[in-house]
Amino acid sequence: MKNYQNLAELKALVGSPIGTSDWLTLDQTRIDKFADVTGDDQWIHVDPKRAAAGMFGSTVAHGFLTLSLLPYFIRSSHKVDGARMSVNYGLNRVRFPAPVPVNSRLRAHFKLLSFELIEGGVQIVTEVTVEREGQAKPVCVAESVGRLYT
Repeated sequence: MKNYQNLAELKALVGSPIGTSDWLTLDQTRIDKFADVTGDDQWIHVDPKRAAAGMFGSTVAHGFLTLSLLPYFIRSSHKVDGARMSVNYGLNRVRFPAPVPVNSRLRAHFKLLSFELIEGGVQIVTEVTVEREGQAKPVCVAESVGRLYT
């Protein structure tokens, strides 16, 4: 994990990578739990037997499950001292260019796109690229908007 001493240190990195997360394995239990919570129980996610005969050869994680892991990826990637609170402010764009078969190992790379002063803190836009181990094509690319309050 990369630790930034203050917001000024982070500001100097606009246009640069700011961290890479730990690896995380997406197993069937996590996929099933996500399906239960969201009501998205399509067979490509939760029926291993049927999915084995489908186009992906196994069940695949929901795209929104991958996206919902951004807080984990951020927490294991980088931290900014002096920020008392961070808030997810939204997303500018999200794409899921490749599937995530069950038991895939994922990690995220973060690049700081912008840093803007706001009342009580800063707003940052970060390009997040989630990779699957052993695959060149990313499984998720997003622009995440966050606010860090001091």
